[in-house]
Amino acid sequence: MSLVRTHLCSHVSNKQLEQQVIVNGWVNVRRDHGGVIFIDLRDYSGTVQIVFDFENDKENHKLAESLRNEFVIGVKGVVIKRTEININPKLVNGDIEVKASQLVVYNSCDPLPFQINEDAELSEKIRLEYRYLDLRRTNITQNFLLRSKANRIIRDFLSADSFHEIETPVLTKSTPEGARDYLVPSRVNPNKFYALPQSPQIFKQLLMISGMDRYFQIVRCFRDEDLRGNRQPEFTQIDMELSFTSPEEVMLICDRMMNLLFKETVGIKVETPIEKISYQDAIDFYGSDAPDMRYDLKLTDISEIFSNGSGLKVFDKAVENGGVVKALLVPEGGEFSRKDLDDLTQLAMTYGAKGMAWVKINENGWQSPIEKFLSDEIKNKVQEKVGAGVGDLILFGADSKKIVSDSLGNVRKDVARRKNLIDDDVFKFVWVTDFPLFEKDAEDNLTSSHHPFTKPIQEDLEKWSESNPTKIKAEAYDLVLNGVEIGGGSMRIHNPETQTEIFNLLGLSDDEIQEKFGFLIDAMRFGAPPHGGIAFGMDRIMMFLCKTNSIRDVIAFPKTQNAACLMTNAPSTVSSKQLRELKISLIENT
Repeated sequence: MSLVRTHLCSHVSNKQLEQQVIVNGWVNVRRDHGGVIFIDLRDYSGTVQIVFDFENDKENHKLAESLRNEFVIGVKGVVIKRTEININPKLVNGDIEVKASQLVVYNSCDPLPFQINEDAELSEKIRLEYRYLDLRRTNITQNFLLRSKANRIIRDFLSADSFHEIETPVLTKSTPEGARDYLVPSRVNPNKFYALPQSPQIFKQLLMISGMDRYFQIVRCFRDEDLRGNRQPEFTQIDMELSFTSPEEVMLICDRMMNLLFKETVGIKVETPIEKISYQDAIDFYGSDAPDMRYDLKLTDISEIFSNGSGLKVFDKAVENGGVVKALLVPEGGEFSRKDLDDLTQLAMTYGAKGMAWVKINENGWQSPIEKFLSDEIKNKVQEKVGAGVGDLILFGADSKKIVSDSLGNVRKDVARRKNLIDDDVFKFVWVTDFPLFEKDAEDNLTSSHHPFTKPIQEDLEKWSESNPTKIKAEAYDLVLNGVEIGGGSMRIHNPETQTEIFNLLGLSDDEIQEKFGFLIDAMRFGAPPHGGIAFGMDRIMMFLCKTNSIRDVIAFPKTQNAACLMTNAPSTVSSKQLRELKISLIENT
């Protein structure tokens, strides 16, 4: 027997006084006061207090004695006022309770591996192994209610702005997009494989060629790559594409969407239009293409001061070899201890630096291990260039441009943390624009900074394609929030000749282009409109909205860092029969 619910637990209030209601849920807390038993009944919306009175209803009171935490029950009863002493002002319905007249026990509960409360300190292994129990905890439940609301806001916003929600294939062709594909063997096409999409990139471009004009999708994507705290093998994108558009239009639409999303979910107003900064300025001043703009610590290039020799060989050699010398001013950083400075130096070294010089500006001059190597003239120039005064600290990086940016950029973040400059209640967005089209990998091969369909600035392509392709800029833009890239987009190549040229620059032969991308090149020959778009990492956005540092808190059934599901034990072996059907034999793991 089941009781058909009339109200969610938290929706029962004094508006239903003296009325009969039916509620269902899980026993959150049971309190036995002898002749009276109180139950806090919980569903996803919240809780309501149920009372079983022995004097008035011996049968249901006796059944209630058997209840334990997480039993699943249904209750019929009348809403009554709580006695004044029992009012709980912390609950939205803490002034009422339901006096039970019928109790149905749908299911009991075995001994729990952990208590269902948000304050429980649990290992990740336990949480993921019993994820269905972890999801019952109120703070985790609320994350997914908020995520559902965010999805609805995004869908409504884009639909109202003439975007069409269109699904793209999950089983598709393996194409190089920067990460490894997850491959799926085809039974009906032996020895051939589908790939799970790293993104719907090519399909959304084909939708623009088809004339759909504006597309969006909240879509699952898959990448077989090494995992970090904010990465999962399967993740969700807010995917968008527009025809006959410009970077400015795409960014303005996204400004409006982010403002609405943050206002409607967490009550935060996003200042629009969102600030823009060039890729080069981001690297020059913050050491990162995803700068955290909540605090005003900037890097200063002081290479010119050391361009004619200074006596400090490390700095002079860096400039002589085409590198840079940069300084990070830490106002009132003179208070940092030697241990603080040693820790920061170690951090810089993890990003390739050979060390990190520092200077404290005291009343009587410089305090620094490098002070004796520099003339007063050089010291004055450095101090004037970075704007340092008494009590300040200057940190230095001298090496290749990349090592200095990486090391000082990360030192900057750690300094901000040590100086309590980071306000977690502040949401600071910034657009980073004018990215390089190409970059070099560890083997000095040319690779796409975003993806090979990104439109180059035509003048740069004509000028630099043969001599120095790394100087070609792209019509690309990333949206960064508090130092985390949450979205990346660009104008796309819509000309088949330009697309072929880009593939050639990336080292693809004509045969490889035809095999991997022939269908896209062919489609462009049938009238491709200029188009562009963007994709947002929905999971990363939800981390901000839910104020959590773990992406696993906003994904219902996440994987571990080894891309495993502890609850279902996936991935797992399959039967020999399944392998035979797929014409697959396995190589022993050696």
